[in-house]
Amino acid sequence: MIRLTNIKLALDHQAHELQQAILNKLSIDEAQLVNFSVFKRGYDARKKSNIFLIYTVDVDTTENEQLLVKFQQDNQVKETPDMAYKFVGQAPENITERPVVIGMGPCGLFVGLVLAQMGFKPIILERGKEVRERTKDTFGFWRKKILNTESNVQFGEGGAGTFSDGKLYSQVKDPKHYSRKVLHEFVEAGAPDEILYVSKPHIGTFKLVTMVEQMRAKIFELGGEVRFSERVEKIHFDDNTSSAISTEDVTPELSGYQQKQVTGLTLASGEEIKTRHIALAIGHSARDTFKMLFDEGIFIKAKPFSVGFRIEHEQSVIDDARFGENAGNEILGAADYKLVHHCSNGRSVYSFCMCPGGTVVAAASEEGRLVTNGMSQYSRHERNANSAIVVGIDPSDFTQGEYGAQTDSVLAGIEFQRNLEEKAFRLGGDSYDAPVQLVGDFLANRKSGEHGSVAPSYKPGVTYCDLSEALPPYAVTAIREALPAFERKIKGFSMNDATLTAVETRTSSPIQITRDKETLESLNAKGLYPAGEGAGYAGGILSAGIDGIKVAEAMALSMLASK
Repeated sequence: MIRLTNIKLALDHQAHELQQAILNKLSIDEAQLVNFSVFKRGYDARKKSNIFLIYTVDVDTTENEQLLVKFQQDNQVKETPDMAYKFVGQAPENITERPVVIGMGPCGLFVGLVLAQMGFKPIILERGKEVRERTKDTFGFWRKKILNTESNVQFGEGGAGTFSDGKLYSQVKDPKHYSRKVLHEFVEAGAPDEILYVSKPHIGTFKLVTMVEQMRAKIFELGGEVRFSERVEKIHFDDNTSSAISTEDVTPELSGYQQKQVTGLTLASGEEIKTRHIALAIGHSARDTFKMLFDEGIFIKAKPFSVGFRIEHEQSVIDDARFGENAGNEILGAADYKLVHHCSNGRSVYSFCMCPGGTVVAAASEEGRLVTNGMSQYSRHERNANSAIVVGIDPSDFTQGEYGAQTDSVLAGIEFQRNLEEKAFRLGGDSYDAPVQLVGDFLANRKSGEHGSVAPSYKPGVTYCDLSEALPPYAVTAIREALPAFERKIKGFSMNDATLTAVETRTSSPIQITRDKETLESLNAKGLYPAGEGAGYAGGILSAGIDGIKVAEAMALSMLASK
């Protein structure tokens, strides 16, 4: 087939116009066109008065070979790549060792699914509950302020992505088209077909719940096992001096680390499981597991992340600013945005995890600490739009100032996060109510007393206060500079009545469990496969799923080589 890219049509074009554009582009008549399908549909809204759709289509004609020769110099006419997923191997029937996957967020889910599809009968261990029970616990926390530290927004089947906007797009390089495998599995599990072709697909929480259940059922059918409320207490290792580290990955920090081989693990219940292959897909909030790995001598690096607030506007304000008279168009849907500003103090402020037509949610996983996140349903029909407005920080910040860690180690970022979360908890009234402030008051450096036109959506409740106390001074200064700059891009962004809610700290993992670039194993622990967002190798549902496929393949190849 032939792939045509960058076909531009009016937002209100008629169905037949797409076919005519294909015929015109290839200079063929209708009789030569066998069929076509839409691979991708996006839009260009840079000019509100002239929004148009952009299509990528796969076309089959009676003249494919001749047309590819004719248009060989045209980058918009190429042969359709083979995107079908191909398994790297198949487990022998007499398999004796079962691989273990720790964590069942998007990454762990795909590690387990792909291993099961190859016949390796994985054991998946999830510290939280199955997704429907977890949903009850999470909504219970939002209504009654009763936190289950093992079943919440961060922990449980489906991972943190379950309570999010359900975005299914990523900027990661994907030469092997793993993203198509992820999307196809989601569609088979009940996601709408449109996620295969819209440029910014999303699902939303309620659809994700059903999909996760269907994918779990498939793993069971293929001989895999999923065990809930099973927290890993310890991973066991033998010294393995024969394990070599790729020379390109050697750093001065790695000197002195002992080479190890995974031999199994112990659960919090005391049960032991023996295995030489463990996928570590624990998510960005498994702080106790990070410490356990650090104490075991696994090579870990501190990494940058970002902190800030959630900002809310009425969705209509964003729609009008982005789409003008086309606001409300069914194809365009609820408008989103992506913003960045480089500040005079050297910091960068950017929007993150934008949720059109959604809500700000309580995302705490530890007692006495407050965390926010954003969530929306598939419909995106809630009144407000929200996103994180965050400031980039790096490891040199982790021990500085009021919120700085007391110990300068690779885990200092965790202590830094905790200090911010504890302060937000206190500012909110020590009750999981969130501290909030109107944007106009934040910019004028005065405490807010009540909301204006934008009612904060955070549940269980809010407390109006001065958010300059919720972040380090450099972050407050940077956000105060960035908000008026964002106003110049989106009218109404820094309006007085927009609402800020603190605090956003879980933008990404504060550490990286560095792995070998070829085998994907820990640099000093053979058989341990750091994976996904918690290990520092993903940043969202799609990229986590892609990384899960890569890790599953690496584990399968290792197990097959050892037979």
